[in-house]
Amino acid sequence: MSNSADSTSRPSRRFAPVRLLTGGVFALAGLIFWMSFNTAHGTNIRTDDSMLRLSDLIQERSRKNAALDEGAAALRSQVDALARRDNGNSAAENKKLADLETSAGARPLSGPGLTVTLNDAPPGATAKIPGVPQPQPNDLVIHQQDLQAVVNALWAGGAQGIEVMDQRLISTSAVRCVGNTLILQGRLYSPPYRITAVGDRGALRKALDSSPAIQNYQAYVNAYGLGWKVDQHDAVTLPGYSGAVDLHYARPQS
Repeated sequence: MSNSADSTSRPSRRFAPVRLLTGGVFALAGLIFWMSFNTAHGTNIRTDDSMLRLSDLIQERSRKNAALDEGAAALRSQVDALARRDNGNSAAENKKLADLETSAGARPLSGPGLTVTLNDAPPGATAKIPGVPQPQPNDLVIHQQDLQAVVNALWAGGAQGIEVMDQRLISTSAVRCVGNTLILQGRLYSPPYRITAVGDRGALRKALDSSPAIQNYQAYVNAYGLGWKVDQHDAVTLPGYSGAVDLHYARPQS
């Protein structure tokens, strides 16, 4: 009887920890599920919806910045006109000021020039030359150094002024890319990228052809189909820069 009693009582003690462990696992799983739900606010955290919303937000902010730039440019033009009318400067002084504004890129600039257009490779592009390895994703998109190479070559070729997309470059302009999108003076752009310069077309073209960085880019044009096009203009007009000229820089915290 005692052995029988012992045998019937042992199973309950033997499986009690297992039951407790099972209950703990379910409780932990419930806690994880609740935390995931709370973190995602009831959305599917495995989708790209949040990234899409961020992209839409960036695009909308870029459009607002463009509208604000246009409004600020109009107001600045009115202020400048009033200042010139009331400043009492002589004709020679006004001419000197106009020349300085032209050199700084603050006035429209017209003359002969050319436009360079860069573009990503077509979707699904493969190697076009035998023996060339198949491309990686980074081989098929325009990078910051590609845009900088064109801008630097045009300056080296004697460009009197340069416009990237619809914005005039000045001494403080920075051509920067995040992924394959261009961020220029608070505005966001996607390829194809157009860079227009005013200057001697022969000298500008020679500077492009002799640039080592552009020669490297041309190798990818031939191998994978990146976009490259140069259009010459008998006459083209670049807008004057109308944005802010304040310098922004980081400061160490004390």
